[in-house]
Amino acid sequence: MPRSTVLVTGTDTGVGKTWVGCALARALVRGGRSVVAVKAVETGCGDRPAPTEDGARLALATGQRAPRRALRRLRAPVAPALAADLESARLDLDELAGEIEAAAGPADVLLLEGAGGLLAPLGWDWNALDLAQAFQAIALVVTSDRLGSINHTLLTLSALDLAGVRVAGILVGAPAAPDASTGTNAEAIARLSGIDRVRVVPWVAEPDAGAPWVVEAAGWL
Repeated sequence: MPRSTVLVTGTDTGVGKTWVGCALARALVRGGRSVVAVKAVETGCGDRPAPTEDGARLALATGQRAPRRALRRLRAPVAPALAADLESARLDLDELAGEIEAAAGPADVLLLEGAGGLLAPLGWDWNALDLAQAFQAIALVVTSDRLGSINHTLLTLSALDLAGVRVAGILVGAPAAPDASTGTNAEAIARLSGIDRVRVVPWVAEPDAGAPWVVEAAGWL
């Protein structure tokens, strides 16, 4: 069976990409598939790796030996391209793609997580779209059930379509602070986008407990 590569991307930062990535990894592993999850670049990291980092949480969810953290860890909590400039670091797409390919090995599924929203610059000349294209990935879009998500989701879908990246589905997570639109956004997004694979996922603290909610999404891959 050829390897499936999935870009877990979001409409913004803080919408639950890592939670979804971890829950999806748990569901896939429970279904008997081998999974490697990679966050290419992570910002806002301390000098020493911490288990709360996105890259570390993804690795724990899959049980993979390596990588155990994001491939590039940067200190400033800003867009990766800017964070790299502040440290005189180099973020090269081809170099990182080679490392990701080596890490994926014979895994059945490769999960890739971006940083921030889809078009956040991972380097000044590339973003998560370029990463998806490099691996011929399909995209799982994560958004939040709050005011503004319809616009952000449609813009994200438009960018993916223009880049030729197929969308497996859309997961709408419960927001930290519900508003008047909460509970209506998933239906509106499905109606406006023409995509019927739009599902609401509740907020639970541990991705392991959330795995049952993304089992259907695992079947989309």
